[in-house]
Amino acid sequence: MVSTASSTRMMDTIDKDLLNRIQREFPLTREPFEVMGRDLGLAGDEVIRRIDTLKRGRVIRQISAIFDTRVLGYQSSLVAASIPSAELNAAAKAINSHPGVSHNYERNNPFNLWYTVAVPPHSRLGLEGTVDVLHKISGAERTRILPTLKLFKIGVTLDMREGATARKEAPQYGEADREGADRNISEDDKAAIRALQEDVPLTPRPFDLWGRQVGLSADELLERAYDLQRRKIMRRFSAVLYHRKAGFRANAMGVWKVPEERVEEVGNTFAQYQAVSHCYQRPTYEDWPYALFSMVHGRSEEECEAVLDAMAEETGLTERLSLYSTREYKKTRVRYFTPEMEAWERLYAGVLR
Repeated sequence: MVSTASSTRMMDTIDKDLLNRIQREFPLTREPFEVMGRDLGLAGDEVIRRIDTLKRGRVIRQISAIFDTRVLGYQSSLVAASIPSAELNAAAKAINSHPGVSHNYERNNPFNLWYTVAVPPHSRLGLEGTVDVLHKISGAERTRILPTLKLFKIGVTLDMREGATARKEAPQYGEADREGADRNISEDDKAAIRALQEDVPLTPRPFDLWGRQVGLSADELLERAYDLQRRKIMRRFSAVLYHRKAGFRANAMGVWKVPEERVEEVGNTFAQYQAVSHCYQRPTYEDWPYALFSMVHGRSEEECEAVLDAMAEETGLTERLSLYSTREYKKTRVRYFTPEMEAWERLYAGVLR
């Protein structure tokens, strides 16, 4: 097996171009690796070989469909918790037990544990009840639920050639896309989602293999994928990287104090920065006055701060914090329409009594 360090160190310009390509879009076609190869001047089997090496080196985490959690009827939120430092590992383990917890990080703030959690449409506990359970089983001193009030941008693309810069581009997915999405999810949709949310097989015709597993032809499965994308249910089909192994070792959650009347303007401005992967308006509390969140991934803290400084200079905002992740406890994708969450709720429902 190729070691992580050597795999990262040996990435050439073709690997970097390949990674930039598949973070934005993986071709939804019968022979996707062949299509990517034509763009990069490679044979399809060479694309597969390179992707396999990058996966073995833990640079590529997964290549699959990325869905909008809320469009699927799930409730979700970012949650900030204040945990006694001696209890942090145990608290993170307890929180990670919930299958809908996809991200969980220690950050450099009195609110030192930050996680995202999603619950299905028919959750017996609901979002707030689930967070109440997680608060209790984690031993948190304070927990603040921070759901999205407005989405300005979501879509991570790490520029493997340039790193984090103040370059601008149109956001890939924002509030208008979410609001315009079709929320009528059929059983056929769910069957396609269950297949497409898995890691794509590294075989010349991966959708043929997936189709056989779910009783569809490749063309039928691809047509469902196109349909989910057209209806804004699937945000995109693309790769997610292990940020640190890809060279992006800094992860800054920029949080901003913004006057209410400027949130829309500033949020739309921040969303145009290519290095900003997520930009949301979230609720404020007496002990948390920051309404706007902007996530920046960079190769160093200095790179992240340069982007955040450019954002501050453009908007004239002066009150911000940069919360860096100091430990990753969990990072995965929510798996939709599977039984694990219901089983967790049955196990923990009594905690609230």
